[in-house]
Amino acid sequence: MIYADNAATTQLDKDAFDAMIPFMTKEYGNASQPYSFASIEKKALRDARKIIAECINASPEEIFFTSGGTESDNWAIKKGSQIYGGDVVTSQIEHHAILNACKSVSGDGVTVKYLPVDVTGVVKTIEAERMIDENTGLVSVMMANNEIGSIQPIKELAIIAHNNNALFHTDAVQAVGHIPIDVKEMNIDLLSASAHKFNGPKGIGFMYVKRGISIQPYMDGGSQESGLRAGTENVAAIVGMAIALKNNIADMQTTKDHLRRLEKIVVEKLSDRKIDYLLNGNKEKIPGNISLSFRDCEGEVILHRMDLMGICISTGSACDSVNTQVSHVIKAIGLPMDYAEGTIRVSFGRYNDENDAKTLVKALISIVG
Repeated sequence: MIYADNAATTQLDKDAFDAMIPFMTKEYGNASQPYSFASIEKKALRDARKIIAECINASPEEIFFTSGGTESDNWAIKKGSQIYGGDVVTSQIEHHAILNACKSVSGDGVTVKYLPVDVTGVVKTIEAERMIDENTGLVSVMMANNEIGSIQPIKELAIIAHNNNALFHTDAVQAVGHIPIDVKEMNIDLLSASAHKFNGPKGIGFMYVKRGISIQPYMDGGSQESGLRAGTENVAAIVGMAIALKNNIADMQTTKDHLRRLEKIVVEKLSDRKIDYLLNGNKEKIPGNISLSFRDCEGEVILHRMDLMGICISTGSACDSVNTQVSHVIKAIGLPMDYAEGTIRVSFGRYNDENDAKTLVKALISIVG
């Protein structure tokens, strides 16, 4: 099998797995308990929080553990929108965790506005300056798109938000561990992340909350996570997340160069064979993410035929597997319909090699050529 759907989920880092084992076998204590058996778990949480904070230039007390990106996004939108009140501004191409959360807070005096994007899937800052005003309470724009990989001008958008006294959140699920992130330099107030996107375990993530931001708890219960996120911490998964992120950050440039080579193999082979296709997204995008649209083809058919050849790719949004319509992202960038329906996503990861890329593009050409 060739797995090329790393934007959906990634293979667990070996070091992360090894670090998790003790906390699932011998060191299984509840970190909230006062006895000595819980001391190792307490220290593990402190160390993991410190490691994660260092990876994004935050402070440990600004990191809060969640069940993943969806919870973090919902927390940011549903509680973040209450901090300053006012309207919510987001983009047309957000993940459904953001879009559906925005729907849930709309009404009762809250209006949700949707920023358009250009043909490369990048938010237009001139539109942001027009739509973000004194009535805006929260701005939420993803750092990198999950379908086409385009990276947004987060720093500039955060400045626009702050100039209007609005809170700025970014869904960085596709970006954390793959591109450099400095929450201070980028003026970010809230940030969402999910471990399984950067070779960590599933079911764990974190939210960065800038010091001084008074956000309300999303889940009520115990006093875990400084009283902001109730529930016994999943120590094993948290430890695995921290190790995976640390390793990805350490190897970031090497991995980026490797993934760019794999991208080049696919794109050049398609062009050499004069295949009629469009390469979607901006030049500044997540490494390894290739969104391709083939004229007069059906993405769903391509996906299933590739699957029969033992190759895993995606079409549309991987988090919307029951929906075979053209995705909201592809519609937002204005792709012609004769290409839009033939859109697939190939997302290579650190464990793919050049043979994977060559085999994949050969299979793809046999289908669309």
